[in-house]
Amino acid sequence: MHSKTDASTKPADDLRYPWENHPGTDQVVEIAPGVLWIRLDLPFRLNHVNIYLLADGDGWAMVDTGIGNDATIAAWTKLFEGPLKGKPISKVIVTHAHPDHVGQAGWMVQRFNCPFYMSQVEYLQGVYHQHRRTEERIVNMRQFFHRHGMDADITEQLLGRGQEYLKKTVPLPAAYRRLSDGDDLVIGTRTFRVLSGAGHSPDQVMLYCEADKLFLSADQVLSKISPNVSVWAHEPDENSLGSYLHSLKRLADTLPDDVLVLPGHGVPFHGLKIRIKQLADHHEERCQMIAAACKDAGKTSAQLVPVVFHKHKLDAHQTGFAAGELIAHVNHMLAQKRLTSTMGADGMLRFKST
Repeated sequence: MHSKTDASTKPADDLRYPWENHPGTDQVVEIAPGVLWIRLDLPFRLNHVNIYLLADGDGWAMVDTGIGNDATIAAWTKLFEGPLKGKPISKVIVTHAHPDHVGQAGWMVQRFNCPFYMSQVEYLQGVYHQHRRTEERIVNMRQFFHRHGMDADITEQLLGRGQEYLKKTVPLPAAYRRLSDGDDLVIGTRTFRVLSGAGHSPDQVMLYCEADKLFLSADQVLSKISPNVSVWAHEPDENSLGSYLHSLKRLADTLPDDVLVLPGHGVPFHGLKIRIKQLADHHEERCQMIAAACKDAGKTSAQLVPVVFHKHKLDAHQTGFAAGELIAHVNHMLAQKRLTSTMGADGMLRFKST
């Protein structure tokens, strides 16, 4: 549920990258007047997250915060004593509840005594992640993985190390200001339209400045990898992939193609509509692989994971994402009536192409 499987889409040759090189962890790069780009390390295969600072009067509005560990606090402390010295953080805006984005929000808000902005669903999702490991929820997750054919050993790995990253946040601020789709948010001399989208996270916030053609896409549109779109035990029948594809279509219909896209990972780029088509095609290709594998006999989700992720050697952390993403494709294909499901006597769901 955190961020991405390491699933690259087709080569993005038609995309244009104004900055081929990313900032070091102790550097700040200005990518437009009053827009700073910072890149912080992550302790995963996806090894970084982008933070953007937007000029806001005498300070900076921060978009996302990094993961909740000591190394990130050390990185921020070094930046505030160096290139960011002298200008405070005026507000903290978090795009969604995954720990690489919300992880340091509590620390940042406390340090600068500034307001904190999130969408309501994402704020409550963050609270849920911090208190999610009750016995009832663990039982529910175990049953969920069993229904999808995961054996006991894999299930216990997923319930342990594969899920622990969700808690890599400092305590969330106790109060927030709600961001809703369609809001206008004034930051300094700019006005940003709030856009929200589901799929990767339930109500992820994106920011669009029409006047300056800036689009902060969070993790909804990334340039070189595909955002993880998964289904999880607390909402087992969700069509998250359908929601994600709907969000992509809305962005393609709403935004011009000449915006500068500032993503949550990777490097800024031009070519939004091209990238949206690549992402949609990528998911359709996976659906076709699943349909072919289920043509002659019913398959469990566990049997389908290596069909889609055959190029990857997955650890527990990545296996959790792969399983969640596979189930998202299955649920979407069930909604499209491209698959049917049958519950076996062993309590496992099997899927067959129609």
